[in-house]
Amino acid sequence: MTISVNLSAIITALGGRHAIQQLLNVGPSAISNYVTRGHLPERAKPIIYAALTQKGYQIRADDLEILAGPPATSAQAQNNATHFGKRVLLIVAGGIAAYKALETARQLQQLGAHVTGVMTDGAKQFITPLSLAALTGEKCYDSLFSLTDEAEMGHIRLARSADLVLVVPATANFMARANAGIADDLATTILLATTAKVAMAPAMNPAMWSHAATQHNIASLRQRGVQMIGPVSGDTACGEEGEGRMCEPAVIAAAAMQLIAPQNMIKAKDMIKAKDHGNSPLAGKRVIVTSGPTIEPIDKVRFIANRSSGKQGHAIAGALAKRGADVTLISGPVNEPTPDLVTIIHVTTADDMLAACKSALPADIAICAAAVADWRVKSISDQKLKKPEDPNADMSLALCQNPDILAHISTAPNRPRLVIGFAAETENLLQNATKKRQRKGCDWMIANQVGGDADPVFGSPLNQAMLLTATGVEEWPQMQKTDLAETLVDHIEAEFAK
Repeated sequence: MTISVNLSAIITALGGRHAIQQLLNVGPSAISNYVTRGHLPERAKPIIYAALTQKGYQIRADDLEILAGPPATSAQAQNNATHFGKRVLLIVAGGIAAYKALETARQLQQLGAHVTGVMTDGAKQFITPLSLAALTGEKCYDSLFSLTDEAEMGHIRLARSADLVLVVPATANFMARANAGIADDLATTILLATTAKVAMAPAMNPAMWSHAATQHNIASLRQRGVQMIGPVSGDTACGEEGEGRMCEPAVIAAAAMQLIAPQNMIKAKDMIKAKDHGNSPLAGKRVIVTSGPTIEPIDKVRFIANRSSGKQGHAIAGALAKRGADVTLISGPVNEPTPDLVTIIHVTTADDMLAACKSALPADIAICAAAVADWRVKSISDQKLKKPEDPNADMSLALCQNPDILAHISTAPNRPRLVIGFAAETENLLQNATKKRQRKGCDWMIANQVGGDADPVFGSPLNQAMLLTATGVEEWPQMQKTDLAETLVDHIEAEFAK
């Protein structure tokens, strides 16, 4: 007898389809076949079982059912303490981005939240209630007329027990019904009955997003206090490109937790002050730090990136956290460990990073240390681009500019008191950095020479820089990036001590 397997939950737990492909040494079509049939070949079961148990999951051997998630790491335990008791009611609406709700649930749990899932009928066309229940460890609710649940007025209990109601994805249809006050299923009924904060992560075709009706609904929902997380620009499932793509799960989870636990995060970090900086004027100040590179896809295989390692940005975030600041570190793909007492948001593209920065505002300080790609491919290919058969043929890519994150933060209505940028230059360092500070509208600029053969800076533990402000230039000698971070934070501390 063939035993069915909940592959959706397994794929999410192990990090996605590509991870399963590598684990089983098979191609993407094989994984698709496994998902379609709902079972794995016998040779794959012990491999999957071993991989899940190694990650700390409790697994039922016969059908690989996930019975419990892995225990929290020390960093997760810190977050759990910070957000203890916070409950998120995760409503999954019926859009293709519904599959990302599973990863959003996992990210929320890693930040210490208790997650309960609610699914619309449309959502069940894309993922199953069982997948969401397996990841959250709690029953997933999907019916307004369940006799068992409604005997105790279940929709009222669900609505009132949450600290946050989070809709992922928020489709155009769902937002229209929510704006109209329609309550024709469990999800929309909860929205009317809840007294908790409500946030939505929109996801739809760019034309639908820009339609006057959708924009009217969004404006109305915002006036009622509903927080919108995203969307961002990029490829959408329908093959079109533009604004309407849902934010990545890590960005959504971090923004959601920021809505319901910002003061808890500050208090938890204030309780663990560094010995030498217990009375720092930075204690409790909210800081955004960007770090690492951004990666802009060309096709399914290739991408545009740079050599940033994230060492400097991560060091700055760690130095600020040690002095009691409430630090949100927004990082592109790096191999650097997350500093202690720092809330990290992992992003990939410049659009993702901008969305995360917007969600992290307001803040007292913003430090843009990330090496954001200036350009991205105008039209991303959904297949690997083939090399021409003619060896002399040229290849051209149409590029467009990425959003200017530093300039956006510098001119935002809720602009931080202190905005600091980084200028990595290969020539005319002082001249180019001075122009950049003026053009971006930031308060300070950290300028460093990069690209040298003897001292590349990118990837190196060393850095040499100069600090540009409105009143002058201060040159710093070559030092460890951790020491440069402390030097910069000393200056920030002095600024806030005034």
